[in-house]
Amino acid sequence: MNTPDSNPLVMTRDGGIATLTFNRPAAMNALDVPTARAFLEACQSLADDAQLRVVVIRGEGRAFGVGGDLSALQHDTATTAHELIGALHEAVVLLAHINAPVIASLHGAVAGGSLSLSMACDLAIAADTTRFNLAYANLGASCDVSGSWNLPRLVGLRNAMQIALLSETFDAAEALRLGLVNRVVPADQLQEETMALARRLAAGPTQAYGRMKRLMRQSFETDLATQLDAERENFKASTQTDDFKAGISAFFAKRPALFKGS
Repeated sequence: MNTPDSNPLVMTRDGGIATLTFNRPAAMNALDVPTARAFLEACQSLADDAQLRVVVIRGEGRAFGVGGDLSALQHDTATTAHELIGALHEAVVLLAHINAPVIASLHGAVAGGSLSLSMACDLAIAADTTRFNLAYANLGASCDVSGSWNLPRLVGLRNAMQIALLSETFDAAEALRLGLVNRVVPADQLQEETMALARRLAAGPTQAYGRMKRLMRQSFETDLATQLDAERENFKASTQTDDFKAGISAFFAKRPALFKGS
């Protein structure tokens, strides 16, 4: 149980894997300004970390997160919203630009800004008992934390409109069908399956992952000729890395490649 003095965001490391855990279980990890600032500070520290290979984002307690802390937004709403959203938006941009893949590990309730944040991650794995609701319309609010940018890209415009405008709760199977998550696993296996995925990615070519992340994200706003030029330049840059040399050597030696992220 968190207390007023506890850290609302806990970062732990296992080699190249960084885990960011929202740590307000009594509030079901509702996002308030201190939590958003702590999350931003963690992301800033990771942005310059050459040893980083994977980021996992999860929530402590019964939920990944229920979105913005409504009690914090009751008073001085405009100032609180500005500070809260500003910090989260800056963090989302940082996560999109780091080389390391970012995994959302989802359980319990995933709603509002917490759902938007999960969509901003590169991959998402969910417990089969997870429940989702974009929720903004139920409060008379519009999206934040990149929800309006990522949702139509993940599920298509018509599905995005339904999820946003109706703000209905749906389960993990529906989230998988829509493409909001990549995998659904039994709830008691979520931690194990999340770390197995993280370790697999941590053993991969981190710089190449980063180039693929950025190429994929920019492709929605880029014409074909420009995208092809970007692909060529990124591939050429990849060939200068130690990981590319390791991959080529492993291919001809008919053995798995040993990537070091450099």
